[in-house]
Amino acid sequence: MPDSFDDWARRVRRLAGERRAVILAHNYQVPWIQDVADFVGDSLSLSRHAAQTDAETIVFCGVHFMAETAKILSPDKTVLLPDLGAGCSLAATITAEDVRAWKAEHPGAAVVAYVNTTAEVKAESDICCTSSNAVEVVRSIPEDREILFLPDMFLGAHVERQTGRKLQVWMGECHVHAGIGAQEMRARAEAEPDAELLIHPECGCSSAAIYLLGEGVLPAERTKVLSTGGMVREAASSPASKFLVATETGILHQLRKANPDKTFEPINEYAVCQYMKTITPAKLLRSLEEGVFEVTVPEEIRVRAAAAVERMIALGPAPIPVP
Repeated sequence: MPDSFDDWARRVRRLAGERRAVILAHNYQVPWIQDVADFVGDSLSLSRHAAQTDAETIVFCGVHFMAETAKILSPDKTVLLPDLGAGCSLAATITAEDVRAWKAEHPGAAVVAYVNTTAEVKAESDICCTSSNAVEVVRSIPEDREILFLPDMFLGAHVERQTGRKLQVWMGECHVHAGIGAQEMRARAEAEPDAELLIHPECGCSSAAIYLLGEGVLPAERTKVLSTGGMVREAASSPASKFLVATETGILHQLRKANPDKTFEPINEYAVCQYMKTITPAKLLRSLEEGVFEVTVPEEIRVRAAAAVERMIALGPAPIPVP
């Protein structure tokens, strides 16, 4: 770890300027990296920044599939990932071969891929989604068309509840979110009757939260199922003064920084993504100094994956037809 944030940040900003680089950081990154980044956000917002930036180099402080997505959208730019070990347990639950076999079992189905997937999986998909727009993406597909939703089963279940549509859902999960259970969520909610609950739809407790909402056990006015970006917006606008947060604990830094007069506590303090945390301040500095590690995507895969990602990014008020 460098001696002080100020000294380290000055070096990072100087090197980023020399490389004409933009630094993108996910909400789950460590605080120093969030504080030095040009943009901090969830997968969807960072995907949009990657597509729109005029920087020559994108330094992605996130996990590998996010850096791949940046390369898919900006093929002429150099994309660096400070540690190639920054993988994703959810993305690892499905391969392109798995998708091809699944499609063969469901001819004509539309494949909706969560962005937490490899470039090869995106290339086999019709459209991508993030936790913040998954419901909108599914609603953009004609009602009479079968949908294969991959790879997160908790997000898939959330989308089914919100849209009323029956999906074919891949049984994958994020090891961090799966570990945030319903019992601890309910216990914390009952112990903190004035706190607002912010729950990521990937969480193992999200299904239970929706059920408990329906049963009246959890109050609807203070239980929100949101993406990390949605959590940031909700915390800023909510009149609540205390929040219980069910997602990876890195988001707490953004929430506390933006709302110093409010209190944020994790439902599970051990919900830490080992892959996100492989990106350290020292590794970011080295990435800018040495130009490591460059992420590439074979052009044939990139072109096919780009079509799915661009449909997601372009999705606006009018539904985007899926071929």
